[in-house]
Amino acid sequence: MSELPNLVASAVRIPDAAALSQSGYTHKPRILMLYGSLRERSYSRFLTLEAQRLLEAFGAEVRIFHANGLPLPNDAPDDHPKVQELREAMVWSEGQVWTSPERHGAMSAVLKAQIDWIPLPGGAVRPTQGRTLALMQVSGGSQSFNALNHMRVLGRWMRMVTIPNQSSVAKAWQEFDEAGRMKPSSYYDRVVDVMEELVKFTLLNRPAANYLTSRYSERKEAAAKLEERVGLKSI
Repeated sequence: MSELPNLVASAVRIPDAAALSQSGYTHKPRILMLYGSLRERSYSRFLTLEAQRLLEAFGAEVRIFHANGLPLPNDAPDDHPKVQELREAMVWSEGQVWTSPERHGAMSAVLKAQIDWIPLPGGAVRPTQGRTLALMQVSGGSQSFNALNHMRVLGRWMRMVTIPNQSSVAKAWQEFDEAGRMKPSSYYDRVVDVMEELVKFTLLNRPAANYLTSRYSERKEAAAKLEERVGLKSI
């Protein structure tokens, strides 16, 4: 049992800051995009597709999750194909973009349902912790930030690194042409700014994500479990 103190100490100690020097720029930033509307002419989807083009131009690899067919949270088993698709995409991602219409002064139920299917801890995997996040919203009327503010609270709750910049597109029905492409405007310029910033933050965050999200309380809990397991084995 002489090895036990060393095992516990290893689990509790502060992570080595030298890990920050291991940049690991070995692949494109992996960005998952969620949007909060199932309408045929969905401006949050149009905005998501426009942002996808920008992200790919900035060198990112992008996946878009389409929520069509996703059941309400707890209204289906966890092995439902759409739930599994969403969770696998979450784990794959290094950064995310959430885009929602503003509904009754908040994010849409469609977007919230997607997030509610994601457990904060999933065994040894945390599907959102440490990942970067960019936020956008569309409004049918004048510019508002209510949905953005709600999503920002949710991003913090999901332990994500939410970037400072954000996009709110007012009177969205005026900002897209018949083909769903966004017209040139200051709103479009802001979307470019947000996607550029997300790629930068994702690359900067990549080597530091595990270091930044390592918590003393969780290391302490893991060490206690390790001590219990080792103790049981010695009996």
